[in-house]
Formats: sequence, structure tokens, C-alpha cells
Amino acid sequence: MQLEEIQVKTHCREEFINITGTIRQHIFKNGLKDGIITIFVPHTTAAVTINENADPDVTADILSKLSREIPRNDSYAHSEGNSDAHIKSSLIGSSLQILVADGNLVLGVWQGVYFCEFDGPRTRKVYLKAIAG
Repeated sequence: MQLEEIQVKTHCREEFINITGTIRQHIFKNGLKDGIITIFVPHTTAAVTINENADPDVTADILSKLSREIPRNDSYAHSEGNSDAHIKSSLIGSSLQILVADGNLVLGVWQGVYFCEFDGPRTRKVYLKAIAG
């Protein structure tokens, strides 16, 4: 299956953007019925995660808690002023693998896939690679 690069435009310094629909489109476009899809974020201040997609308060709570535990301004040595974003990205992670069955993502009822921005706003890349199996 083909490697695809998608663009995600963020609007805030920190935000979660639901990219589940884009991933479903990739699966459909590639005709994947059963297998695995890998989602990879090639940035050191962004991440990708699976979490609840029914209540936007959940992602707001995650961002709020991360900001309290890892404040933007602390005693960081990194001179760019975005060490908090690097730490948050490392904790959340840069990739996911999700099962695909009968042409659908195998996710729980309330789950969605989120691009996590920690140093925006920016235009970011996300790579998708579907593997049949």
C-alpha cells in the first residue's frame, strides 16, 4: 500500500485535532479491507494519540493537565523556548498502529485519532501507511 502524507493546519499553540475521518478516507482510497494502518508524526513538538471523541472536554482536560504538569516556562536549558512541547510530544508519542477489519478502523465506540499540537500554530505533516494482512 502507498505511503501518504497529509497536512494538518493547526490554529493554536496547543490543540488536539481529530484526524479519524482523514485516516478512514486513506483506508477506503487504498482499498484496505484487513490489516494495519500506521500513523506517524515527523515532528518533535507534536504527537498522535487515541482518545475519546464524543466530549471535547476530554481533550481540553488533557491539554490543561499537561500544561499544569509541564509548564511552558520553567528552568529549561533549551534556548528555543519550547522545551515543554518537546516533553509533551515525547510523553504522548509520535506514532500509532491501528487494526483495520472489514475496511474499518478497529476503535472503541467513543475513540478517535487525534493530532496533538504543542508548538503551533503551524502546518504539520502526518504520514499514513496501510499494510494489508
